[in-house]
Amino acid sequence: MLESARMTTQTKVTADNLTGLLIEWRQGDKAALDKLTPIVYDELRRIAHRYVRRERDGHTLATTALVNEAYVRLAGFQQVTWENRSHFFAVSARVMRHILIDYARRSHYAKRGGGLQRVPFDSAATEASLMSPARAADLIALDEALEEFAKLDTRKSQVVELRYFGGLTLEETADVLQVSLMTVRRDWRAAKAWLFRRMRDEV
Repeated sequence: MLESARMTTQTKVTADNLTGLLIEWRQGDKAALDKLTPIVYDELRRIAHRYVRRERDGHTLATTALVNEAYVRLAGFQQVTWENRSHFFAVSARVMRHILIDYARRSHYAKRGGGLQRVPFDSAATEASLMSPARAADLIALDEALEEFAKLDTRKSQVVELRYFGGLTLEETADVLQVSLMTVRRDWRAAKAWLFRRMRDEV
């Protein structure tokens, strides 16, 4: 119980620090970025680990590779008006989604012979080669279905993005979207049902 309380306190401190430092970075405090880096890495590692752990055998993308690429992309968002930790989660989920879909498309392209001219030390190409053809096809189909779903119901599509690509819990998703936990549970069930039907019909 003591260990649980200690971890809860650490999580709260990290969350508070992340919000404050994101705001300071947005306001031009360069020192905030140095303090922000290890916290962002920890958060991204947690997000990536949840995603990789959830995947079935055969999908061997490394957590470190996902974290490194996600961090590079986030660090380049200098014009983003960071608001708080929830905003960071939302942007991170979108970045993670783009990275995974990029990997899937590279894998799909390489399996068709289009990757033969790639530089062999290209880390992104290497990671893409580790993704199975079936998994790559599944991710591309999900991304396309999710794009279509977003036109019908933006919030429910965000729930899927945060939960699936961002690795957020139901509670964290509710916090990011500023809705009730019950609403997120209902949206998650409805979104999964819609996407299942959509992707089944495409088979």
